[in-house]
Amino acid sequence: MGDSEQDPGDRIDGDNQKNDKMFTLKKWNAVAMWSWDVECDTCAICRVQVMDACLRCQAESKKEVYGRQDCVVVWGECNHSFHYCCMSLWVKQNNRCPLCQQEWSIQRMGK
Repeated sequence: MGDSEQDPGDRIDGDNQKNDKMFTLKKWNAVAMWSWDVECDTCAICRVQVMDACLRCQAESKKEVYGRQDCVVVWGECNHSFHYCCMSLWVKQNNRCPLCQQEWSIQRMGK
């Protein structure tokens, strides 16, 4: 092949230089992360992240390991979230969201 018959794929922006690879990808690891779909990731009552167990459940888990249930998250109609354990005690004294003061009504619960 002469210069005039050179393959167009071998040219870089009209130059007569060959396209050399700068690097080759040999291995790729994907990393994923998840979190609760919440406006605030900290329970406003106990100040512990909602992904972790509340303070009360953490204390009880040290005493009895086998009979413990997982601490679940509860979302209100206002879309604020708390540990169910914390909120169940809160509503006995005040039936309003601790953050926005709207009347508390459960929207959903989850783990």
